[in-house]
Parts: sequence; structure tokens; C-alpha cells
Amino acid sequence: MTPAADDADGAPGAAPSRAVLITGGASGIGAATARRLARGGWRVAVVDRDAAGARAVAAECGGLGIAVDVGVPEENARAVAHAVEEFGRLDAVVLGAAVPGRCTLDDFTPERYRDTLRTDLDGVVYGLHAALPPLRSRGGGIVVLGSLAGLTGSPDVFYATAKHALVGLVRSAAPLLAADRIRIDAVCPGLVDTPAVAPFRATLLARGLRLATPDEIAAAVETVLADPNTGRIWTVQADHPATPTDFPAIPLATR
Repeated sequence: MTPAADDADGAPGAAPSRAVLITGGASGIGAATARRLARGGWRVAVVDRDAAGARAVAAECGGLGIAVDVGVPEENARAVAHAVEEFGRLDAVVLGAAVPGRCTLDDFTPERYRDTLRTDLDGVVYGLHAALPPLRSRGGGIVVLGSLAGLTGSPDVFYATAKHALVGLVRSAAPLLAADRIRIDAVCPGLVDTPAVAPFRATLLARGLRLATPDEIAAAVETVLADPNTGRIWTVQADHPATPTDFPAIPLATR
């Protein structure tokens, strides 16, 4: 889904460059993805609850910064409408807004639990729902940023719960959206050197674990957007290219 030659700006009468909306775009993987896609010719809408951060990354990319709380359905719809109004089209969304888990099994409260899932799961569902009308009008791509914690597990139990749910969302939605020429896939990174990992960085390195850079994950997102398949769950770790995961085929029982 790399912008084709006839989508490039510059030539008289040429169609405008393709447009992408990225949630969680003010820092970390989202910011790296915005910068990388902008270098590839995409027009970028950077969406984040951090208004100043979204505007700063958008300014670097020559794009649009939009302050949004993805846990509110109406704010996702507003962001998509703003991007379509600004760019005249929407060709892809990267749904990457996420927070670490707000509670554990030992200090659980319904409020802390919901605070995690409203961003890590609900925010993706609301962003997907908001993006469908413009994507259905022309086809396009959706990349959900998951995590290896959604394929294995994590001590951050409710973060992992949300990420497992995103894998199910992508695999279930893909065949339903294919008829509208919409592809949906997930990118599931391992450990990444982002602000969320900063408090544990020294401990992780001391244990011999390797951290990918945000740009390595951004490169994986770019790869997935260009892939013609749908419903794939891609893993990516430090110095390892994005690789689709094979799931066993489990047929329904019959008589």
C-alpha cells in the first residue's frame, strides 16, 4: 500500500498523496510511524491525548495534529472527520494508542481495570468503527498495534488481556471487511525502547534482553500496509524483520 506513482503530488492533475491517521502518534512507536510514513509520501494525521505532542510530531511531518481521547467514541469520529476534511480522503489507519496496565490482580479495582481497557481495547474498537465509512468508500488498510503479550502472556495481566482481544478482533474482522476492500492486520512487537519501558530499561538490559527501536516497529507497520494479505498477526523484535504468525487450523466438530 505504498503510495503509487499516480498518487504522488507534484504533477499537474495528479491525485493527492494517500492519507493515514495514527492514534498514539505523539511519542514512541506512533511518532516513529508518523515520521516514517511521511517520508514515504503519506499525509499524516497524528492523533493523541497529548495535544502538544501530537502537534509537534505533525509539524515535523507536515501533517495534522489532533487532540483526542480514544476512549471516547465521539472523539474518534471527530478525528476521522477532521482528517478526511483536511486531506479529502483516508486510505489507512494505524491504531496504536495504549497505556500500561493500571492495576494488578492484587490491587484490582473496577475503575483501574476499566482505565486500562478503555484505551488498550475500547480505543481500538472505537477507532476502527469511526474509520470504516471513509475506508469503505475506497478500500484501504488498518494496522492494529498489538504486543507479544497478546500472543503469550505478561505479568501486566490486563494489558495482556486487551492485547489478546485485539488479536481476536483482527482475525475475526478480516474476512468481514474483505468484501469492502479493507485489509486489517496486527503488528505485535516484543520489548521496544519507548517511554513506557523507560522505568524498567536498565533492569531489562541487565537481564540480557534486547529492545527494538520504535523505528524498527514503524518499518514493520510500513511493511504490513504494503502487504496484500489480510487478517495476519505479525511479530517483530529487535533486529528481526516482521514475520506473520501461523495459527493452527481448528475445524468445528461435526457428527
